[in-house]
Amino acid sequence: MPYTQRRRTEEPGGSSDSSRAERELSPQDPAERARAICLRLLTGTPRTRKQLADALAKREIPDEVAQEVLCRFEDVGLINDAAFADAWVESRHHGRGLARRALARELRTKGVDAALIDDAVGQLDSDQEEMTARELIARKLRATRGLERDKRLRRLAGMLARKGYSEGMALRVVRQALEEEGEDTEGLDEGFD
Repeated sequence: MPYTQRRRTEEPGGSSDSSRAERELSPQDPAERARAICLRLLTGTPRTRKQLADALAKREIPDEVAQEVLCRFEDVGLINDAAFADAWVESRHHGRGLARRALARELRTKGVDAALIDDAVGQLDSDQEEMTARELIARKLRATRGLERDKRLRRLAGMLARKGYSEGMALRVVRQALEEEGEDTEGLDEGFD
């Protein structure tokens, strides 16, 4: 029998291997199903406990079974929200230039505990954050040449604001960058406070 026909008869509807594996597990053993779901989700990307709990709830794993499996995964180190938060901050700050405020917001949406968020974003100090803001502005400055001064300021400060930088820091960094370029910045702060 050709492979395509055999596959069609074995898997009506052409479902994926991972969902087939979940179906093949005994419905009477939700703990085994929960372990398989968690392991599959952790294979490609680290996840928070809340992300895994949400995935288990979505697949109708009983809460007590889900909690037992998640606690076991924490005990053996497969789930570690503190390490996840630290790695997230490191990666997203250096890779995307996100400020502490944006990083904290992202970690909150992933279900990381507030104390762990504070510890993770505490790795970044104001000087690091400002240096990253300067690097971001230096990369974008050339693209705004030829625009009027106020429009440049709005674009550059807006870019930093979207990355979670405070208005004060964004304006200060942009103003300094424009001054270094020889732009007249007198009166800039008045229109954007």
